[in-house]
Amino acid sequence: MLVERSKQNPILKPNINQSWEADAVFNGCPIKKGNITYLIYRAVSLPHYHSIANTKLKVSDIGIAQSIDGLNFSSRKKFIVPDQLWDRFGCEDPRITKLNNKYYIFYTALSEYPFRAEGIRVAVAISKDLKTIQEKHLVTNFNAKAMTMFPEKINGKIWTALTVNTDRPPSKICLANFDTEKEMWSEKYWQKWHQNFDKYALPIQKTPHEQIEIGAPPIKTKNGWLIIYSCIRYYGTPKPLFGIEAVLLDLKNPSKIISKTTAPIMAPEEYYEKIGYSPNVIFPSGAIIKNGIINLYYGATDTTCCLATMPLQNVLKKLAYSTEPTKFLWSKEKQIVAPIKEHSWESKATFNPAAIYIGGKVHILYRAMSEDNTSVLGYATSKNGTNIDYRSNEPAYVPREQFELKINPGGNSGCEDPRLTKIGNKLYMCYTAYDSQNSPRVAITSILEKDFLQQKWNWAKPVLISPPHVDDKDACVFPEKIKGKYVIIHRSGEDIDISFNNSLNFDGNTWLEEYRWILPRRGMWDSRKVGIASTPIKTKVGWFILYHGISEDDGVYRIGAVLADLRDPTKIIARTDEPIFEPRTPFEQIGQISNVVFPCGAVVISGTLFMYYGGADTVVGVATISFNKLLKMLEE
Repeated sequence: MLVERSKQNPILKPNINQSWEADAVFNGCPIKKGNITYLIYRAVSLPHYHSIANTKLKVSDIGIAQSIDGLNFSSRKKFIVPDQLWDRFGCEDPRITKLNNKYYIFYTALSEYPFRAEGIRVAVAISKDLKTIQEKHLVTNFNAKAMTMFPEKINGKIWTALTVNTDRPPSKICLANFDTEKEMWSEKYWQKWHQNFDKYALPIQKTPHEQIEIGAPPIKTKNGWLIIYSCIRYYGTPKPLFGIEAVLLDLKNPSKIISKTTAPIMAPEEYYEKIGYSPNVIFPSGAIIKNGIINLYYGATDTTCCLATMPLQNVLKKLAYSTEPTKFLWSKEKQIVAPIKEHSWESKATFNPAAIYIGGKVHILYRAMSEDNTSVLGYATSKNGTNIDYRSNEPAYVPREQFELKINPGGNSGCEDPRLTKIGNKLYMCYTAYDSQNSPRVAITSILEKDFLQQKWNWAKPVLISPPHVDDKDACVFPEKIKGKYVIIHRSGEDIDISFNNSLNFDGNTWLEEYRWILPRRGMWDSRKVGIASTPIKTKVGWFILYHGISEDDGVYRIGAVLADLRDPTKIIARTDEPIFEPRTPFEQIGQISNVVFPCGAVVISGTLFMYYGGADTVVGVATISFNKLLKMLEE
């Protein structure tokens, strides 16, 4: 797990006994002084009459608290108060950095009410002892927020990062450097800088619709300057996603990006991150490294201060994998099974193949579709995993029960998307049964291994195992019992479910349980829907499982992997943050359903993982990867 939230969250809550911080306390930024951790935080007051605004307002001060362990804070008091023309309506969201024996606290200064972009700017307060403020200055003369300072000079200059146009999006995270301290609040400097601020912007937005803002002050690591920032996806929509991301900058030239995340490190999950004044909001505001662990302080729902921990090395590895993720290699053979016009039962499409390795051969059962959209299962074999040596002229499995026979002429029906599992002397096959009218359901059948190898298709009578009136697909059986139970994976709804069963001899009236297991992740490549790909493979480090995910952004099907605990597969050990396979070739991008790669089978041969998949619901492809390399990536 990359991120672990403190069990004591929220670590700082509003104090109803002090009106200046009775409404909310959030967006805290820590700083160490000796053995004490100080937390500088935004405090929101109860509504009170504001003489200049001539109305009741909630006003933000900046508070300070102390802690021995960085978790339990006490001695809370006001530290920075709105006492200047340019911050008279509030001081918000501080970021503190120590440089040359001074503490620089940059904050958002509100100078106008009603609030508007032009009146929201950056100011700085300077303290020598964290007890009193010696001086305050207005920094920017334009709309900006979230300014912070690098904790040491770089090439003899003071470096800062700030967010421009936060209230007139799209915002930009920019860098500025100075020869002297006073230059930081020089109006002349900023007028010149602002004329070409795009020149100083870091190109980290993935889409033009993302709203980004500097989070924690820069952290120096051996690999570069680590900046943790806020990224709001789907900004301006009814359901924006507040996430926390990271970028690594060159130590000697912070304008140079070394790597950046492509998906959130954190997104709102816990109740205290979902319920509050601003629901579903988390905002990174400060960080300290302790014993190789990043202690990330963040605001939750604009209400409380929270803490999460992340191993620094894991974050750096994640950034490295974001730059060069481990991915499957495309087979030189590309399409290995394509429709045959002369075979009416597979004349329209051949795709979504199950695969199993027995007797020195890969045995492939693929979904074959006729011109009237009836799906049956074809059979092929390969000795080397990529070249097809044999392909049957007749289907290996055809619809024969009422629940898979066509009702609506021309509609899709039949037996779809098989997965194979060998247990003892039998092969069990789960597939999607569809009659073109009712909800698709999971069916299970079996065949003796010897009959399968001799192509004596003596399949057992199939039985429905998922409940009626529920769209259920993407099912397979684990290859061995776990704690005396047969384990079946399936998908009802948008997530992957797991079910523990006493027997595989279903009676047609017993349904799979819906234990919601692997869920979509908002803001990531698998944000809309996930489903199992191939049958789990047992390894020394856990159950290896491929799965497909669909993105909310573009609707593209991509492939990822998880490791599940051997004794309790409900526990996920690892999950890929980046897709390890996605549509790139024409036969994956154009077809019956474009931009789809859909594996139903995977086998390991001499240390290489062969993944068999449907391309654009039209043809069968195969891709390979070093299995050990993939497992190592998951372990790390």
